[in-house]
Amino acid sequence: MDKIILDGRNLTRAQLVAVARQRATVKLDPAQLERVQHAADFLTEKVSCGEPTYGVTTGFGSNADKLLGGHRLRDELVVDQADPRHPGRGGASLMEELQHNLIVTHAVCVGKPFAPEVVRAMLVIRINTLMRGHSGIRVSTLQALTAMLNRGVVPVVPEKGSVGASGDLAPLSHLAIVLLGGGEAFFEGERLPGDEALRRAGLEPIRLSFKEGLALNNGTAQMLATAVLALDELEYLLGVADLAGSMTLDAFAGRSGALRPEVHALRPHPGQVEAAAHVRQLLDGSTLVDIPYHLVPRFKPWSAEAWTLPEDQALSFDIGWDWVPANQRHGREAFYDRFLPFKGGKKHQPQDAYCLRCMPQVHGAVRDAWAQACRVIDVELNSVTDNPLIFPDAEGAQFIEEQVISAGHFHGMPLALAMSYVKAAIPVLASISERRLNKLVDPATNDGLPAFLTGNEDGTDSGFMIVQYTAAALVNDLATRAHPASVYSIPTSANAEDHVSMGANEARHVLDMMEDLGHVLALELYTAAQALDYRREMLDAARRLAARGDWRALAAKIGNAPREGHPHHAQFEQEVRQLMAALSEGDDFHAGTAVRTAHALLRERVAFMHRDRAMDGDIRAICDLQQQRAFAAAAHPWLVADVVAYP
Repeated sequence: MDKIILDGRNLTRAQLVAVARQRATVKLDPAQLERVQHAADFLTEKVSCGEPTYGVTTGFGSNADKLLGGHRLRDELVVDQADPRHPGRGGASLMEELQHNLIVTHAVCVGKPFAPEVVRAMLVIRINTLMRGHSGIRVSTLQALTAMLNRGVVPVVPEKGSVGASGDLAPLSHLAIVLLGGGEAFFEGERLPGDEALRRAGLEPIRLSFKEGLALNNGTAQMLATAVLALDELEYLLGVADLAGSMTLDAFAGRSGALRPEVHALRPHPGQVEAAAHVRQLLDGSTLVDIPYHLVPRFKPWSAEAWTLPEDQALSFDIGWDWVPANQRHGREAFYDRFLPFKGGKKHQPQDAYCLRCMPQVHGAVRDAWAQACRVIDVELNSVTDNPLIFPDAEGAQFIEEQVISAGHFHGMPLALAMSYVKAAIPVLASISERRLNKLVDPATNDGLPAFLTGNEDGTDSGFMIVQYTAAALVNDLATRAHPASVYSIPTSANAEDHVSMGANEARHVLDMMEDLGHVLALELYTAAQALDYRREMLDAARRLAARGDWRALAAKIGNAPREGHPHHAQFEQEVRQLMAALSEGDDFHAGTAVRTAHALLRERVAFMHRDRAMDGDIRAICDLQQQRAFAAAAHPWLVADVVAYP
């Protein structure tokens, strides 16, 4: 995507992201430029005929009833026109001054500047919508805007100031004011006055003509730009969420029945079907999921007597099971015909907790929110969103109002409500991730793993205890920010604009929330990797013990064992030997192929934590990996072949 052709009809989210984040350049479609100029010429002709036109020969908003005269009222006075109290602009007509003033008085946003990628996305969106040829902008002005983008001039656009109708007036004015030689812009990383940024880029300021100010600042480009970038990030994080959940399921040696395709065919929400298919794909090759209950030992604190061989004494844990005597198996004979009577780390129950079992339903619902927002955004990317709309070739038109039509395409409610849906979904995805993390560290729920995932034989270690605190704080923060902005309209422009969308706030909030969502998922991956290592090492220790062929050594790890001479002792010995054979003869214990890939990547940066150490560096490293999309190879592409596609 080195150069993207804009024609007003075919811009995609991927292309927009390429310009915003990979600095791809744009080119204007020559055929479509003819339509652009045709509309501008039409507007010039109508103005020369004296036709009253909103935003061209009238004021804006609540000033729409003010018709522009042929000259300034003060022109009849003998005054010094250099006096700053007088608004003359060096020979500009009132109609030119109207457009100029619209931009300079509307550039009033506050707050920190948007990231350059957001501003570049805004520029692409604005150029693309103007290319439709219904805005009245001249080709030369559109080319100047395009040159500013391609040459790396990034206007300084403070984040806050749009109410989302009439479009993103204030932030778009910050874009346009640089084109006029005003405002500020970044160029080659330096923040400069707008005219200086243009000069260094080899560009000249322009003067606006009929309706061009309105064409430049009347539209949904800020909310759309932030929405597209947020959805691009969420698409990646949906894959990471599935990956983190899959690693956690492997660490639990959990159950796959809830992922089966025939299950989800009975409730075929598209996102749910996709999520289940993706998690199945990520777990493919796992010998931990659905492992027989009796093979999985539970953690016991290390002691000097726990192991006899040096290679085992280096471990940070002991392992154990409990034997179930024959006289305690009444009513459960069928179960013990399939599974040996040893209770270890995996509970004897047919289903996992909701945070594991309901991953497809929860992750899938978030996917559906994402997909709905994508459908809205894809329409908006190639829509005309300024006002009024110009139809120079309208058949049978008798009056100007039939060719220059005032409408409400600048209203951001379609985007605002779509992003409200996504906004509510974000803490849901974070919350189920935190619940999985919490389940991993809680000895009451982690199916035989050590408390807080540390051996802690001396009682001095906290392990991963506080990692869950941080995840909980992030989830709470996301939840408190999930209140929809779109439900709270505050009228503007002396009530001429009496219902606004607040879509700019909505989309900006969603983009901001992506960082914390990514952090929560990174913390789950960090914790799940530790748990996975413990689970695998405990199973491997059990296998080594069984492979030595000494049933008594394995029996020493089993509680509730009968004494020699007890009536149940012979049965106990037989069943221990069966356990020994099952452990030593089974497949290697490992996670799914994709999970192992992600685990290996994580372990290149963050080592297993045998004992307490400073964890701040680990946290930074795992969050950096996530933000750099290092897990993309393992987690994507997540649209796999056996899923239901979105229309």
